[in-house]
Amino acid sequence: MMRYAVPAAVVGITAASIGLVPAFAGSGSPDLPEISAQDLIAKVAASDVQQLSGTVRTSTDLGLPSLSGAGAGAFGGGSSGQGGSGTGDKDGKGASASPQNQLMDLASGSHTLRVAADGPDKQRVSVVGKAAEYNLVHNGRDIWGYDSKSNTAYHSTIPAGAGKDGKHGTDGKHGTDGKHGTDGSGKSGDLKNATPQELAKKALDAVGDSTSVTVDGTAKVAGRDVYQLSVKPKQAGSTVDSIRISVDAETGVPLKFTLTPKGGGAAAIDVGFTSVDFAKPAAGTFDFKPPKGAKVVDGDKARAPQRAKGERTAEDLQGILGQYGLSGKNAAKGKGGVDVIGSGWTSIVHVKGAGSGLSAAGGKGASGDAAKLLDSLGEKVNGKFGSGRLFSTRLVNALVTDDGSVYAGAVDKESLLKAAESAK
Repeated sequence: MMRYAVPAAVVGITAASIGLVPAFAGSGSPDLPEISAQDLIAKVAASDVQQLSGTVRTSTDLGLPSLSGAGAGAFGGGSSGQGGSGTGDKDGKGASASPQNQLMDLASGSHTLRVAADGPDKQRVSVVGKAAEYNLVHNGRDIWGYDSKSNTAYHSTIPAGAGKDGKHGTDGKHGTDGKHGTDGSGKSGDLKNATPQELAKKALDAVGDSTSVTVDGTAKVAGRDVYQLSVKPKQAGSTVDSIRISVDAETGVPLKFTLTPKGGGAAAIDVGFTSVDFAKPAAGTFDFKPPKGAKVVDGDKARAPQRAKGERTAEDLQGILGQYGLSGKNAAKGKGGVDVIGSGWTSIVHVKGAGSGLSAAGGKGASGDAAKLLDSLGEKVNGKFGSGRLFSTRLVNALVTDDGSVYAGAVDKESLLKAAESAK
């Protein structure tokens, strides 16, 4: 989780092949030595900081509608039988302590996080609220999530022997097959994408001939000198205008990540440290014991029935769009078939339908709540793909057809519909 290196392949590519504009950060405050964009990317790649603590402020404005209340109920969301988050908890309290549920909460609004890390086996993230706090602690094989509001703890265990293939802790995949560990299965990786380092890594992974990268001055973040790395798509059709990554001048660690969509307005994603310390955190930071009287949910047992049935959970869906819909490069073949149309910034994920989409929910037999919700959220569209509804946010557009197929990506409506037409 804490090894923030960009894959070595990025560093080895020449400036000509990845479209780096030969800009330098010689102006602005503070006064730092000049550095090219290519060398700054190499600095990020070479950074091997594994110990830090600090406070992170996140602000996310994707233009997502609220699905609370009767609207969500129209589709049967948050059933008590699953604890609203696949926990198998009958009273639903287990969902409040589930890492997946907390990750969804971070997808909108502003949040304050306290973070700490000491190598690949010890991390802690605390989501600080006005009247409550959520803690996610990874210590060795144990993963704990605790919601103080409901006094509920969620425990999961990393399988024995994880990390023998050398993947332990470097990319959030601790298992011998690269699939066990801090990913979407109730383990510590569920909140790691809320940090500037992981968001920056994903953006720099996308660097290619479809991307312009420059160094655009210097600044101060969390009291530290930083270089400002500007990343902009060259491809028409992307909803991303630019990404700005503030790189610590001394350590090479990204301290701030800002994504601005086309169309102006506030940043869609703005995540950055307000304070940071690269000293070794106290060992007790990663100790956790459920408070007296707390309800403890066994995450391993709760998820076993779902896996046995082959049901798709939040874990399986996590890779479909990548973080915040920036690319579909992490998508994998799954039930119904998943493939990626296009490449780079205009990648579109296509999930093949099984013959039943939104027509049932929005048809004549639909309940009033379901029909009204669909009408308020989605625009009715028609084409060679048949008919369906187009759902739009400031960053991601998605088409759900009446046969159950889904097309989604950080592309404009025209590009999405064109891709859907060509897929038929």
